Amino acid sequence: MSLLHHAVRQEPFAELSCFRGEFYSCLTKRSDALFELADAVLCADGPVRSLVELSLVGEHRRGHGGLYDALAAGRVDIARLRRALAAVPLPRAADGRLVLAADITCWLRPDAHTSPQRILCHTYGRGKDQHIPIPGWPYSVICALEAGRSSWTAPLDALRLAPGDDAATVTARQMRELIERLMDAGQWKDDDPDILIVVDAGYDVPRLAHLLNDLPVQVLGRMRSDRVLRRAAPPREPGTRGRPPRHGGEFVFGDPATWNTPDAATVTETRLYGTATARAWDRLHPRLTHRSAWVSQLGALPVIEGTVIRLQVEYLPSGATPKPVWLWWSGTGATDTQVDLLWQVFLRRFDIEHTFRLFKQTLGWTCPKIRTPEAADRWTWLILAVYTQLRLARPLAADLRRPWEKPNPPNRLTPARVRRDFRHLRPQAACPAQAPKSSRPGPGRPPGRKNTRPAPRHDVHTVRKPDTGKQRTKKSTTPRPRRTG
Repeated sequence: MSLLHHAVRQEPFAELSCFRGEFYSCLTKRSDALFELADAVLCADGPVRSLVELSLVGEHRRGHGGLYDALAAGRVDIARLRRALAAVPLPRAADGRLVLAADITCWLRPDAHTSPQRILCHTYGRGKDQHIPIPGWPYSVICALEAGRSSWTAPLDALRLAPGDDAATVTARQMRELIERLMDAGQWKDDDPDILIVVDAGYDVPRLAHLLNDLPVQVLGRMRSDRVLRRAAPPREPGTRGRPPRHGGEFVFGDPATWNTPDAATVTETRLYGTATARAWDRLHPRLTHRSAWVSQLGALPVIEGTVIRLQVEYLPSGATPKPVWLWWSGTGATDTQVDLLWQVFLRRFDIEHTFRLFKQTLGWTCPKIRTPEAADRWTWLILAVYTQLRLARPLAADLRRPWEKPNPPNRLTPARVRRDFRHLRPQAACPAQAPKSSRPGPGRPPGRKNTRPAPRHDVHTVRKPDTGKQRTKKSTTPRPRRTG
């Protein structure tokens, strides 16, 4: 190895060691056991199937009792860990801006009757055209996206939704706190372009933009194809009496007769989708009413204007019939270059699905049968710290591919392939965890004695619509008199 190559490798090792030391400092109770548990996830052979199997990994020097005790009684300084994740180098988009993607993924617990704060989570793809609600713990996760095709993201925050929480309100508060941490860490400066937030159709995109309108951010999200928006109010003619209109004509997504001439239009040739045609209409807004999320809003509701983009591709890689994608951007006056950049950035939002799949299928995020939501939060933040270490070890890992796998260049290794080589990189990074002390195992419950303290059972919380302030009139139950004539 040349001296220049050795110096190039030293900087990533220094960043990895610095984060591992900061991560250990965030573990305020059962720190050694929690740190070695994270290393066991990193160094295990193959996907994580259960917690007890992690106690057999060589990097985990404690028994399975200490492993479960660390998750049940350990402590993680989540505020400090959030600041540590915000200080790690983050990927940027093609124009140099930060792109943050937010989405909700669920930890399904249908049989955990003794676990509190479970919510009915909507699941997709479990049957033919069926969306089945299953009890579980939904988590709102925010990741920074890379430019170009990649299965890598940078998870920065995770928050479990409590019963009764509104997804848009929780995500707005979570995003606001994250952006403040990024500013404090120097990830965004005053002369930098606005941060772009990308979400899917499950969020109320105009409302999310309204809640974050005082921050240097722009919101881009997908809308349902059955939406109806309004144009800007026409100019008031002189001499007209009465209250001026607040909304213009309708823009119906499903009715091309209401679209008129687009303000911008582009045609791009792509490798996966063929010809991609994008058209944009400026200054469109939804007509809000005092219902649902706006029921508590006093006075006149705001007019939230933005740009609507309709994306139509020629074909899909799966062979399915492509449907148009409707996007809403909180900015106005989009040029042809901005329209192309926006729909391409939105396609990068699906990289967060690769991260969720790695969490669940490889790192074993949803495998443990944890009872309390506090322990679930503890395990979730350990998984985020594990993934961040994989991202920092990305330029250091070698391609330990299987004989039937195709070789990849060093800069194109997937997170799963980087994880295969982490065991060889770990001795060169900082390992602050101390060796366990010799002790005797606890007596446990004597054989044949029953459990005298059964765990309490909890009901599943259902999401209720907010009160609209209108009371339905009950029909009279007084019988009508019969006619005798």
